[in-house]
Amino acid sequence: MATTAAARPRPRGGLDPGLADKYRDWLRQMLLIRRFEEKAGEAYSLGKIGGFCHLYIGQEAVAVGSLAALGDDDYITCSYREHGHALARGISPQTVMAELFGKAAGCSKGKGGSMHLFDASLGFLGGHAIVGAHIPLATGMAFAAKYRDTSQVAVCYFGEAAVNNGAFHEALNMAALWKLPAIYICENNRYGMGTALERASAIYDISERASSYDMANEVVDGQDVLIMHAAMERAVQRARTAKIPTLLEVRTYRFMGHSMSDPIHGHYRTKEEVEGQRKRDPIALWSQRLIAEGLMDEAAIKALDKEIIREVEEAYQFAEEAPDPEPEELYRDVYAEDGGGRGTADTGS
Repeated sequence: MATTAAARPRPRGGLDPGLADKYRDWLRQMLLIRRFEEKAGEAYSLGKIGGFCHLYIGQEAVAVGSLAALGDDDYITCSYREHGHALARGISPQTVMAELFGKAAGCSKGKGGSMHLFDASLGFLGGHAIVGAHIPLATGMAFAAKYRDTSQVAVCYFGEAAVNNGAFHEALNMAALWKLPAIYICENNRYGMGTALERASAIYDISERASSYDMANEVVDGQDVLIMHAAMERAVQRARTAKIPTLLEVRTYRFMGHSMSDPIHGHYRTKEEVEGQRKRDPIALWSQRLIAEGLMDEAAIKALDKEIIREVEEAYQFAEEAPDPEPEELYRDVYAEDGGGRGTADTGS
């Protein structure tokens, strides 16, 4: 059942002019993520954002290309580097920025912050700070979809450092054994914090780990949004029709540090390496492709960028002006409603 990267065709030929609006929207989404993250970094430096903040700059094509292949009722779980996924899924820049600011208007009511973005109405179920802990949760969502006999799929995004956790192996084994509609997307940006993959993993090709569970797998170029989308469509097709899981090892690169406390270059990679990787900026690659195919020109792209910068500035102002949560909010949503109205913590003695 396992498939190799070499067996998978790359998209060939020109872009379909009939899909021009979709292709332009992918660029818009990637630009939105980039400008949003730049503004979030600025806000963090000014003390507007507390706690941790992990930026998605450089990896935009992964979220945009993959999420574009999903349906509205599919499930999504992410690690703590999830701002881009939240925006690509359709959570508004205002509510995401407000959440980063810890405001009541945030998508998690200001109680989740950067690492815990949620919107159940969109099937966006986190934002999880514990490395690898959400992989079994996604497997459970896939089990629920199969149990209820729906056409839903469950998608789980995580970094390459998570694959050395036991939870990863147990979850993938169950998904393969029970034939669950799950898609596991390893965003391999090569560095788990400051440790290079080859220093932490006995094998370099993470996709090969799926072979232990006879699971379909691919190595995907995560800097090319079209290739990413095509690979995701294949995985979604397997999940919906055959009810079987897939592991996608998506090779990408973060242009920023691990978090805002980590220098861009740090002690674990050189300036030359980062600059070399920037030559494959996913936004630049896709912009060049759209221009070459005659679907956009440089003036249109610059105008789009200016529009998005204004949108992000408005989100920033919205977050600045939004009220803080009321103190009582601390005790709400601690427990699930049981039908008897007991949805808050008991604060009595």
